[in-house]
Amino acid sequence: MALLASDLEALIRQTLPDATITVQGDDGVHFSAEVIDESFRGMNRVQQQRAVYAALKGKMDGPNGVIHALALTTKAPD
Repeated sequence: MALLASDLEALIRQTLPDATITVQGDDGVHFSAEVIDESFRGMNRVQQQRAVYAALKGKMDGPNGVIHALALTTKAPD
């Protein structure tokens, strides 16, 4: 089951409702996303990315994950 970029954005928004989220990708399995959220302030990059991956609710987990690749950029607002 392929996802749309808007589906991926909605998944992330459930966990990070105030984030600025930009998702690109049109093949349903390869995406890039930029997530900017105040909750990331004070977190290192690994912690920020783990927060986003947790929001995906297993959609990238193992061989049965529907998302094959996600190029992810995260940061707190300037």
